Amino acid sequence: MCGIVGYIGNEQAQDILINGLSKLEYRGYDSAGLAVYDNDEINVRKKKGRIKNLVEVLDTQPLTGTLGIGHTRWATHGEPSDLNAHPHTSSDGDIAVVHNGIIENYLDLKEMLIKEGHRFISDTDTEVIAHLINKHYDGDLLKAVQAASKELGGSYSIGVISKKEPDKLIAIRKNSPLIVGLGENENYIASDIPAILNHTRDIYLLDNDETAVLEKDKVTVYDENGKEVGKQVFHVNWDPGDAEKGGYDHFMQKEIFEQPRAIADTLTGRILDDSIRLDDVVITKEDLENIDRIHIVACGTAYNAGLIGKSFIEKYAQVPIDIETASEYRYKDPIITDKTLLIVLSQSGETADTLAAIDIAKKAGARVLAITNVVGSSIAREADDILYTNAGPEIAVASTKAYITQVACMMFIALHLGRLKGLVSDEKLKEMTDALIDCSKQVQNALDQSEDIKNFAMDHFSKDDMFLIGRGLDYSTCIEGSLKIKEISYVHSESFSAGELKHGPIALIEDGTVVIVVATQEKTFDKLLSNIKEVKARGAHVMLIAQEKHKDIASEVDQAFFIPNINDDIAPIPAVVYLQLFAYFLAVARGCDVDKPRNLAKSVTVE
Repeated sequence: MCGIVGYIGNEQAQDILINGLSKLEYRGYDSAGLAVYDNDEINVRKKKGRIKNLVEVLDTQPLTGTLGIGHTRWATHGEPSDLNAHPHTSSDGDIAVVHNGIIENYLDLKEMLIKEGHRFISDTDTEVIAHLINKHYDGDLLKAVQAASKELGGSYSIGVISKKEPDKLIAIRKNSPLIVGLGENENYIASDIPAILNHTRDIYLLDNDETAVLEKDKVTVYDENGKEVGKQVFHVNWDPGDAEKGGYDHFMQKEIFEQPRAIADTLTGRILDDSIRLDDVVITKEDLENIDRIHIVACGTAYNAGLIGKSFIEKYAQVPIDIETASEYRYKDPIITDKTLLIVLSQSGETADTLAAIDIAKKAGARVLAITNVVGSSIAREADDILYTNAGPEIAVASTKAYITQVACMMFIALHLGRLKGLVSDEKLKEMTDALIDCSKQVQNALDQSEDIKNFAMDHFSKDDMFLIGRGLDYSTCIEGSLKIKEISYVHSESFSAGELKHGPIALIEDGTVVIVVATQEKTFDKLLSNIKEVKARGAHVMLIAQEKHKDIASEVDQAFFIPNINDDIAPIPAVVYLQLFAYFLAVARGCDVDKPRNLAKSVTVE
């Protein structure tokens, strides 16, 4: 959840580290800090709150030196405070550590170290690491870090510096993302690519239990047994500008408006005249005949995309699907065999619970197909088949373009499996791929109505409760829309299957209640029209999202938005854009920090 950076080279480390942390603040923003070596000392500056608070400290108390580590925190152990902020040091100040993850056995380790005379000043699990490395240090920092890591339980990525070996920066990874950036007479570590993209495009993707020793002119990587590992250089082809706001007020706003391009990029090269090309997905007809069950597993927004995907696969491939949040899947003893296909979705490719689900499935012999946005991510490397969304960097905590591209990828998979089973004709394939190609125009149409969406949000931003209703695919869209409203505007929002209204939820409707109705599916439209009348009769203010063929019912609601007529199965993609925009404008009107909503982080890399 936290973000870490490190630098060793010839330049002053402070500004490089601050710049890197500013690109990682979406991973946590409870506190931030730096440790920089200079003149035989490790000097630390850290501050509760956003990175700007740390910068204010550095303006009056700057750090000099060419070796340093930095951290932006999402609090797990210990409240957000100056004292609990990273970096943490050993009692003698010889060793400084930054850490992303959770040390599960830290209490036992802490008790042991206290008995040995170590003094602790924070409530964090991370401070244990600094003391433990210090305990094992006998003149070789690498060996001390590796010895300490063997005692640590949990998941972590760690950056370590020592004033006794100022020519080294040590990094180690276990089930938590970490990369090494390769420069010329300078090298870097970071939790994610954007942190170092202004300095290098060449990186090493560290694998689990690998340790990297960074010197300014070389990087050496070792496995858990201390054997040197040859690493392949991964070249990042992102434009650094993709990780900047580009004139928008917020990253979320920028990413919402990038969605027509994101959809187009997802489709590029994948739709051929009479087939679909799925990159590194190589499931054959024979493979499919050997699969007797499919599980879809994901978290948060990715799970909501999986709900749509479940409907697609069941319809086009006639395969029953079990779908589960990864946090439940890993503990419920799921029925998995070597005939199981596990489909996982993750924007970052580093989601801890999803990685754990993959591990469980692979140990049972299952095949794993991953949909992710990040090339070279842990999930991409663990999967047997990988389909990249090609959405480009997504910085805002609330996912938008990753979601709609995941939905598009799920349609690709459904059509591919349907073709293998002989259930999707050439005509149906062309109909669906044409609709996907046309989809970017439908998304743009939604964006063109943003001013009207903003006005409706401004009229209702003070409401404490909002409800979304739909049926079938529309209900799945409502679940995602409700999540967006909750996570960035802090308005209590619930999604309900409209057919269940009279089984309880309608009791919540009173005069002035905002009800958003998603009604893009022809076979359920008339039923939803009846639901609209039911909530209107009880004083609800209704916002409707439907297709243009039903424009005649605009007078039945308070605000209507119409999608140009499109294939019903593709309609969830443009439909959700209206909900993303509504949530965004609602959050802005309420004065919320849109890109960094309270208590949330972009990449959930701890359980």
